[in-house]
Amino acid sequence: MILDKLENAHLYAGLSENLKKGFDFLKNADLANTETGKHEIDGANVFALVSEYESKAHVDCRLEAHQTYADIQYIVSGREAIGYTPLSDQTVTAAYNPDKDIVFFAGETTQLMVEAGMFAVFFPQDVHRPCMQIDGPEKVKKVVVKVKI
Repeated sequence: MILDKLENAHLYAGLSENLKKGFDFLKNADLANTETGKHEIDGANVFALVSEYESKAHVDCRLEAHQTYADIQYIVSGREAIGYTPLSDQTVTAAYNPDKDIVFFAGETTQLMVEAGMFAVFFPQDVHRPCMQIDGPEKVKKVVVKVKI
């Protein structure tokens, strides 16, 4: 797991070519004016999902992980808490869905505070609970870049 500001993305771009493509998209796109939905970057290897929503109560957010893709979760506007814990012996609550590359768990996390201009990278060993409110519901615009590992 990585938590940092977009201005420091160059420090991590060397980890993989796909991560570099994802960071390049985040740095060069006009994200404030990018429409919600899926945006292709490099076919199925790297693509972005842009969403706008209100952050939710902890109990309404699901703990998840992926096997094929890492997430670069970038906050365009607003802020949210994202729960994090290393993958270990969490209880699976919904089996892995290979079509959506997601599995859901029960368990506790450490909360990370992520605000506009910041990103978090979650690799397959990083279990995370996104979209949580900090001091009540807040409008958030977020880009999740899916990066094939």
